[in-house]
Amino acid sequence: MQSAVLILLVSFALSVPLCALAIPLLKKLGAGQNILSYVKEHESKNGTPTMGGLAFIPAACAAALLFSGPRDKPFYVALSVGLGYLLVGFLDDLLKKIRGSNLGLRPYQKIIFQFAVAAIASVYCCLEGLTTLTVPYTKLTFDIGWWMLPLGVFVFIATVNGVNLTDGLDGLAGSVSAVFFLFLGLLIAMQGGGAVTALCFALAGALAGYLIFNTNRASVFMGDTGSLSLGGFAASIALFSGNALAIPIAGGAFVLSSISVILQVIYYKKTGKRIFMMAPIHHHFQKKGYSEGKISYVYAVLTAVAGATLLLPFVL
Repeated sequence: MQSAVLILLVSFALSVPLCALAIPLLKKLGAGQNILSYVKEHESKNGTPTMGGLAFIPAACAAALLFSGPRDKPFYVALSVGLGYLLVGFLDDLLKKIRGSNLGLRPYQKIIFQFAVAAIASVYCCLEGLTTLTVPYTKLTFDIGWWMLPLGVFVFIATVNGVNLTDGLDGLAGSVSAVFFLFLGLLIAMQGGGAVTALCFALAGALAGYLIFNTNRASVFMGDTGSLSLGGFAASIALFSGNALAIPIAGGAFVLSSISVILQVIYYKKTGKRIFMMAPIHHHFQKKGYSEGKISYVYAVLTAVAGATLLLPFVL
C-alpha cells in the first residue's frame, strides 16, 4: 500500500507541472478545440487547448517506469498499447487542427487503427497464456483459451470508444478514469498483485494532476489523444490481469455513454424521435439544467461505489 501511495504522489507531482507547461505551449501551437455547433452550452469553450493527453500520459508512464521491474513483460506491452492508442488519438486531434473542424480521422479509419492494435494485444494474450478471466465478486477463475482473441478485440474496441464518448464535459472523463484506475489497481493488488498494478496507480495520480486544469471551467481538454489512450490502458490492464469482466462494473460510466448513444441512434432511425435530449446521456443531464461540475461529481462518486463493491470479497 505504501508503494501505491508513493506512485500516486510521484505521478501527480510529474503531471501538474507538465500540464501547466503544456497549456501555453498548446495555445501557441494553435491546438484549440473546435466545439460542435449544436452543443450550445459549450460555445464559450471554443478554442480551449486540447491534446492534454500529451502531458498527463507521459507523466503516468514515467512514474510507472520508476516502479516497474525489468522483466515485467505485461507491463511493457500494456504501456506500448496505451501509447499506440495515444498516437491514433493524436493523429485524430492533429487532423482536426489542420482542417480547422471537428472532423479528424474518419470513423472507418479510427476503427481500422483501433482494431489493429486490439488484435495485436489480444494475440499476445493468447500466446502468453493470459487467457484467464476472474468472476467479479468471487475468487473464481476460468481459462477461455483462444476465445480471448475475439473477446479481447471486443473489450478493446468497446472500452476505448466508451472512454472517448465519456469525454464530453469538463472533468468528466478525467475524474471517472482516475477513480476507475484507482480501484482497478486496488483490485489487482488484493488479488496478489501484478506487473500492471503500478500503471494503474500512476494513471490515477497523473489524472488527478490533470484535473486541476480540467475541472469546470477547463483550461485544457485531454482530446482523443488522452481519451483513446486511457481506453487502451484500461482494456490492456484489465485483460492482462484477468479482470476484463470488471470493466462493465468499475467502468459503468463508459458503458452508459456507449449504450445511450447506441439506443439513441437505433430509436431515431426507427421512429424519427429521440429517447434523450442529446446523447451521450451526460449531455441529456446537462440540457436538463445540471451543471457540468455536478454531473462529473456524481459520475465519479458512482464509479467509486461500483469499484469499491469489487473489493468486498477481499475485505469481508
